[in-house]
Amino acid sequence: MKTPTSDLIAGYVTYFNPDGDRLGIKTSAGEEFHAVLSPMAYAKMLQNLDESYIDVTGKMRSLLESGRYLYAYGIFYPNSPDFEVKFLVFVGYQVEGFLFENPTWWVNQVRSLANFYLNAQFGKDGIDYRDYRTHLSLAGIRSTTNYSQETDTISRLVYGFATAYLMTGEEPFLEAAEKGTEYLREHMRFLDIDNEIVYWYHGINVKNKLEQKIFASEFSDDYYAIPAYEQIYALAGPVQTYRIAGDSRILNDARLTVRLFDRFFRDRSEYGGYFSHLDPVTLDPHSEALGDNKGKKNWNSIGDHAPAYLINLWLATGEQKYFQMLENTCDTIVKRFPDYGYSPFVQERFYADWSPDRSWGWQQDRAVVGHNLKIAWNLMRMYNIKPKSEYLELACKIADLMPEVGSDRTRGGWYDVVERRLKNNESYYRFVWHDRKAWWQQEQAILAYYILAACLKNPRYHQLAQEAASFYNAWFLDTEDGGVYFNVLANGMPYLAGGNERNKSSHSMSGYHSTELCYLAAVYTNLLIYKQPMDFYFKPLADGFDQRILRVSPDILPPNSIKIGACEIDGEKYTNFAPQGLEIALPDSKDRVKVKVQIVPN
Repeated sequence: MKTPTSDLIAGYVTYFNPDGDRLGIKTSAGEEFHAVLSPMAYAKMLQNLDESYIDVTGKMRSLLESGRYLYAYGIFYPNSPDFEVKFLVFVGYQVEGFLFENPTWWVNQVRSLANFYLNAQFGKDGIDYRDYRTHLSLAGIRSTTNYSQETDTISRLVYGFATAYLMTGEEPFLEAAEKGTEYLREHMRFLDIDNEIVYWYHGINVKNKLEQKIFASEFSDDYYAIPAYEQIYALAGPVQTYRIAGDSRILNDARLTVRLFDRFFRDRSEYGGYFSHLDPVTLDPHSEALGDNKGKKNWNSIGDHAPAYLINLWLATGEQKYFQMLENTCDTIVKRFPDYGYSPFVQERFYADWSPDRSWGWQQDRAVVGHNLKIAWNLMRMYNIKPKSEYLELACKIADLMPEVGSDRTRGGWYDVVERRLKNNESYYRFVWHDRKAWWQQEQAILAYYILAACLKNPRYHQLAQEAASFYNAWFLDTEDGGVYFNVLANGMPYLAGGNERNKSSHSMSGYHSTELCYLAAVYTNLLIYKQPMDFYFKPLADGFDQRILRVSPDILPPNSIKIGACEIDGEKYTNFAPQGLEIALPDSKDRVKVKVQIVPN
């Protein structure tokens, strides 16, 4: 370009020469940039939510040690070999230290996120989901023109509150999770007694005392249909709440919703899998009324079961039928989704017979980068309990392919949707809409590479996890208004042009991905990589959990990698637990008790 251009470089310091303030920065791709500090250059340290700005301008030169990872924002000038640095972001005080790998980083972040949503949705008047709105502005203000309450966004927010309670034990978060679950049951749940199933409304419109139920989806991709992913995510919050409380009503709802998947979404022919949509009148996946969604299968209808609710449901109950469903979905992914003779990205949309659907709607022959990473992450979770070689092979194949084709190896971070194939001697997979980066796809990269690093002791995967977590924590946290940004530009600056991407809550965003990231990033780094203990909190109902057995494994981790180190009930030491079995035999009490359990590495 023949004009000055600002940009971001993410990389490792190769040298610093105080004479002339010159430094080298080598990116993850191996490209080295020669940079010079501007006379007005300044620097900050990585800043968590609810932390004050940490200025390190005065000592930034002493921090420019060889091997340190950082972000440099500056200007490329035409006809100049140097990148002029205006602003530096350091991600740790030590060369090999990353602040987000400190034991409390993610715990503090989840607390801040949960408090942000508590204040934004309910203010100071108490937790009343009648006041909930799907849409929150950038500053966390409820919409005054849109009165929708979408089932999935409430459920995702409930997941966030429940997860925050699991990590902190703070009572307002549990109150919000339980009230949200109860609101979902009372207003969004339909119990079909004849078919012995539960399905969930798309949402309701609430204004004053009026309530209008919305049965079929109003989202453009799924209009006037029952999409599988909405039923899947309707369970995310309640099931996470069930893990804490053991409310048998939640478990029954989950069982009957799984029965919906089994009876109506599942393809009972020789092809197997789950259809993506049902006719809202006939519950028929082959209805002509479904249009382009007739008889289709997709990533969401197969792969989203595991992370959204199924793993947590199995962890809480230990029931074999949920484990079998987990295994079946993973087997289906391994068998049907790889398409490596055609593209480095998995195939995501299919006809009933699993032939590729490359003409559907906006997706056409395009890849969602995060779905590939989500497969790698969840296959590794399943591999820990069912070590099939095909799970490990596909997870590693995805992990090895994705950095080159799905990440920004100059600035850091992970892209959104790209064309699945190169054309006309192209060397980069073309962006479908933009080169922006979405918050949820960063989560998939962070969790995929952390669990791969932890389970396989692979330093390259650990490096990729650290780079992904650095980008997320440096650029996605809104340290002014709270919460996280939906999208940032390729250079890390928040994208605030309008629509859903400007909001802190919308049809696509609520409290799920950001808090799930906090929870599992903390689990993988603390318990598996750095061998640090973690505390978790539960509050079982007096009649909660079968045979009064509380299962406390935080995730599907490698066999014998963790155990219970200590337990308290209502603040008193308690010893009736199976350390290796990760089970606590609850006391025979008529009162609800609060359980604090310390999980330690083996």
